This record gives sequence, C-alpha cells and structure tokens, in this order.
Amino acid sequence: MRVLGVDCGSERTGYGVIDSDGRVHRILAAGTIRTSARDPFPARLAKIAGGLREVMSGHGPSEAAVEAVFHAVNAQSALKLAHVRGAVLLVLAEAGLSCAEYSALEVKQSVTGFGRADKEQVQFMMRSMFGSAAPVNQADACDALAVAVCHAVRSTFTRRMGAAS
Repeated sequence: MRVLGVDCGSERTGYGVIDSDGRVHRILAAGTIRTSARDPFPARLAKIAGGLREVMSGHGPSEAAVEAVFHAVNAQSALKLAHVRGAVLLVLAEAGLSCAEYSALEVKQSVTGFGRADKEQVQFMMRSMFGSAAPVNQADACDALAVAVCHAVRSTFTRRMGAAS
C-alpha cells in the first residue's frame, strides 16, 4: 500500500509518502509545506492544499492518515489548526482517499513503543527505519512519516485480523 501521512500546522505542514506491506516501509517522499505568517490565512490554506495536491499527483497514495488534534496552546492556535485540518481533509476527500486519524499517543506508541516519546525519539526511529532518506532535520516531515507508518502497521494488522476471522 502507498500511504500519505500528514502532520498539520498553519506555518509548517509535514507530509510523508511511503510504500509498505505493514512490516517493511520504503520512503518515497517527505517534506514540509511552509507558509508565511505575514500572508492572509486563506492564502496559507490554499498553499497547503495546493502543496498536498502536488504531492498526491506525484506519488499516487492509495490511503492517507492525519494526526488528530488533542490540544493547542490557546484557542486561536486551536482554531487555526482546525482550519488547516479541514483544508487537508477536504483535499484528501476530493482525491477519493480514505483517511484515518491517529492521536499523537497512538503514533508515538506505534513507531517508538512509547506513547509519551519526544520528537527526538520519533526522529531517531525514522532515521532507523529509513536511513539517510529520513528528513530528520524537519520535525514536521518526520512526524508525518510516523503517521504514515502508524497507519500502515495498524491497517495491515486490522486487515489480517479480519481475514483470519
């Protein structure tokens, strides 16, 4: 399966595309869509949407996963993040992709074995899985790859359990 993972943010939205059989994962693309806080917010949403459309057209994911929101520093930040997630979910729906959502705890548990892992531990695991292809200097891209890996592992497990019953 080819999975697009997205880590939403109003200034930096990370993305990662992997090929996976649920056990072995191969990175195809990872990066960050950056916007400027000086730009009007609708323009920033359009840039994020356009960037994701570009990634999807270049790599053709069959499934997508997004990190679920669990908290924000303040109400304004939470509202902006919700708008970004809305734009991302719309782009994924327009492309006809099924989209799973995972909490940060689920993602960290899936890739590090510890749900309260810090960003450095997630980056270490992405480097361990993907070697020099892992964008460890881009925390948002690493987080997006972790979301993609989490989805690949969990959806493969769910499919296998369904086939066994």
